[in-house]
Amino acid sequence: MTQLGATVTRDGIRFAAWSSSARRLWVSIFDEQGNRELDRLELQPEGEGVHAVFVPGPASGTRYGFRADGDYAPERGLWFDPDKLLTDPYAVEIDRPYAYHWRLAARRNEGADTAPLMPKTLAKALPEAVPVLPPLFRPGGLIYEVPVRAFTKLHPDIAPAQRGTIAALAHPVIIEHLQRLGVSAVELMPVTASIDERHLSPLGLRNAWGYNPVTFMALDPRLAPGGLRELRDTVAALRKAGIATILDLVFNHTGESDRLGPTLSLRGLDNQTYYRHQPDGRLVNDTGTGNTVACDHPAVRDMVLDTLRHFVCNAGVDGFRFDLAPVLGRVDGVFDPAAPLLAAIAGDPMLADRVLVAEPWDIGPDGYQLGNFPPRFLEWNDRYRDDARRFWRGDAGAAGTLATRLAGSSDVFGRAGQPASRTVNFIAAHDGMTLADLVAYERKHNQDNGEQNRDGHNDNLSWNNGAEGETESAAIVKARFDDQCALLATLFASRGTIMLTAGDEFGRSQKGNNNAYAQDNAVTWLDWAGRDQALERYASALGMLRRTVPALSDIDFLTGQSADASGVPDVAWLSETGMPLAETDWNDPARHRLVMILGDAGGDRLAVMINGDRRQCVFTLPVREGFRWQPAIETQAIDLARPLPGRSVRFMAEHRTEKSQPALGQSDAKTTGSRRTAKGRARKGS
Repeated sequence: MTQLGATVTRDGIRFAAWSSSARRLWVSIFDEQGNRELDRLELQPEGEGVHAVFVPGPASGTRYGFRADGDYAPERGLWFDPDKLLTDPYAVEIDRPYAYHWRLAARRNEGADTAPLMPKTLAKALPEAVPVLPPLFRPGGLIYEVPVRAFTKLHPDIAPAQRGTIAALAHPVIIEHLQRLGVSAVELMPVTASIDERHLSPLGLRNAWGYNPVTFMALDPRLAPGGLRELRDTVAALRKAGIATILDLVFNHTGESDRLGPTLSLRGLDNQTYYRHQPDGRLVNDTGTGNTVACDHPAVRDMVLDTLRHFVCNAGVDGFRFDLAPVLGRVDGVFDPAAPLLAAIAGDPMLADRVLVAEPWDIGPDGYQLGNFPPRFLEWNDRYRDDARRFWRGDAGAAGTLATRLAGSSDVFGRAGQPASRTVNFIAAHDGMTLADLVAYERKHNQDNGEQNRDGHNDNLSWNNGAEGETESAAIVKARFDDQCALLATLFASRGTIMLTAGDEFGRSQKGNNNAYAQDNAVTWLDWAGRDQALERYASALGMLRRTVPALSDIDFLTGQSADASGVPDVAWLSETGMPLAETDWNDPARHRLVMILGDAGGDRLAVMINGDRRQCVFTLPVREGFRWQPAIETQAIDLARPLPGRSVRFMAEHRTEKSQPALGQSDAKTTGSRRTAKGRARKGS
């Protein structure tokens, strides 16, 4: 496709935009402050929707915007208005953040020129492309979800001017924290420039998450005051520390919103093409934000691919997470895993080895597509989230389902005979209650969002160890701490890729707000000074365990069979007595205890003992001659002869006590029985 956007050369700048239905297009060039329009030059049609003009003389750093004219008939999806200055869809840098103003949404001839209200695109020569290196991240690792601004806004060891920026992520104190946790990849929540929803400003609120972009490549100046170079330098610093970078990108909608929304870029250039519409001309709203990007249109498909290539070539990122990803796979409104855009992403030579993560749901028809994305895509697994919460909340009959989730969710991801799981397991994410709030609030508390607590999910599968509003006794504090430890241990013991949201490792709270997108304040800013250091140490110990025990980070489905000549099965499911779980045990609604024994290639074993009951219990593990069980985490130095406390998880590793080993087939009866049970459980999809 012809290069779009601003191409800077030694002789001047070529400006190019795409529109299938605009009658006229212009580029407006502004002074160095972006306040005064110096010139307005018409772009000429070059065929296939491309309009371009070469302007001799201007240098890198020139500020500009596009304008378009044509029919104005919003009822038919036509919004052409030359008084609306439009951001270049291919912009890679803008000179200031977006700020909502009612004039941006004014109808044609009802408002003045919007140039004074709009950021200007900076025409800049891109730096030399970075070497495209193989991604550091491999499935099975730990993804750490980071809200860039909130993450370091209150960090005492980072200079105030750098707090809340992408550059702060490269600070040694941050890298050290990530390494202690065993983070494989940071997943940056949206860092491209976004605009606040129109209802927030009157409430004195701002969008804190960034899931409301205007265009797809330009970084938000508040997060990246150093522009693209700031991102690439941070990616390089993280890579040097062994940590990959994944960008969370929003291609499903833009901040132009519904018919009452502002005209900022795509709407003014070619609304009918860039957004999906109903037959009667109304915008499709499969996203819940007012509009839905038409990802099945070739022009949009090219723009998405160009965006991904841009961040790989010019920033060196390892991969991408796609928000409301079914939109990317909708063809004529129907999700298709073989959709041209999904196929193009997976098959593009520059993107072929990148990490691809899908959020596999939107709110459109048949929008829940967990397990249905192409094999290249990892998928957020909300069934894991909900089933883990149900077990630790104490719901009846949750033990068998938890085992299925611990084993990689083959019922979801093994449907087509796939040998490995594509799950991304998580307990909490940016959207919903924090890990600490899950165990402290039975109900959401979103009053600060200004919507009378109507927003956000109502069914959080959360619980409260004590009455809300009650003075927190030592017992309540301990119970909440124990439950957080249990949830973290479950996550780190789960087969497949796992995800932890920044701050959950040290007890961050949003005071029960489960939809804190509008809280760009202390509600979402991480409290580093007040963090729970004991919980953080435990999370770090779990990270170390996961890094050192291959069976924990494997992604192959558990089968109950031996992977090598050791004869040790990859999994055995036992009761607290050390005996194989029978069918009646799996179907017992009162069962809240189980043991998962994982076997590594080579014959090593790790026992994960789970006591979801509130009562303590003595757990018994099967013994092999020449081996003994020892705590796998130093902070859990327990004696197997002593009861395991209620609401807890313990890890025991099997270590050799003698050089000689029993011959294959001479393991004790308990181990042999466990192997048979694992095989039976594997057939049930666990």
